[in-house]
Amino acid sequence: MMENNRLIKDSKRQAVFYMVLCAVLWSTAGLFIKFLPWNPMVIAGFRSLISAAVYLLYMRYEKVEWKLNRYSILSGVALMCTFLFFVAANKFTTSANAIVLQYSAPIFILILSALIYRQRFRKGDIATVAATTAGISLFFLDKLSGGYLLGNLLALMAGLAFASMFVVTGHANDDSRSCGILLGHVFTAVIGIPFVFFSPTPVTPSFVAVIFAMGIFQLGIPYILYGLAVRKCSPLACSLISAVEPLLNPVWVFLYNGEAPSFFALIGGAVVISSVVSWSVWSGRAEGKTAE
Repeated sequence: MMENNRLIKDSKRQAVFYMVLCAVLWSTAGLFIKFLPWNPMVIAGFRSLISAAVYLLYMRYEKVEWKLNRYSILSGVALMCTFLFFVAANKFTTSANAIVLQYSAPIFILILSALIYRQRFRKGDIATVAATTAGISLFFLDKLSGGYLLGNLLALMAGLAFASMFVVTGHANDDSRSCGILLGHVFTAVIGIPFVFFSPTPVTPSFVAVIFAMGIFQLGIPYILYGLAVRKCSPLACSLISAVEPLLNPVWVFLYNGEAPSFFALIGGAVVISSVVSWSVWSGRAEGKTAE
């Protein structure tokens, strides 16, 4: 019994590591996008096309069985909406508004899981969601702006889609989950790439290298890691850990052009990190007591 508990804890630690690494790679998107003078829809489309190729290779290597069912289709649609709503939000509101509102996802996860799966959450889970959301908002407090109703609504829709992706993939089996992730990339590519005919898209060796780096390292590999993490991490856990992404965005910007984070950013980052770490420790101990 004790040996089984140890193995379960080790697998969960590994899943947390995969999710942290996934969020770190996700966070490089803003830095890569700065290099590309393309329409955001074109970027999203080609990035997803390359990511789909990476993920398809992974599925073949793992001999994943192709399953087209409600879970895979819903996962694909949710992932596509996450990409497209977030890209569109960045066109109609500030980047800070977009990323803060997208990371309302943990709140939507609580609501969706309760309504659809009748799942009950602990007070500690709810408190951590509130603290994490407040910390992310504080992190961008000096950059949040009003007057962007459409963009802000699109960003909230991105948050709802992001939450839906976590919830649906979290309850799907491995094959359905993998097929859903692949479909999400394919759907995004089909919608985004045609915008190349309606907007200037200069092609240079450096731009091609950047879009391949995005498709492989910023999206393709991270979604392989996410698929591995969600096997042992709950949708809420994955969502909370992914809050590392918005925190690291300004770090890459600082390393790129020396723009230092503000005082509120440092406080907000500390709040998010301490909340997620405390929740992880508390949740692990609570599950350990339950298993005894």
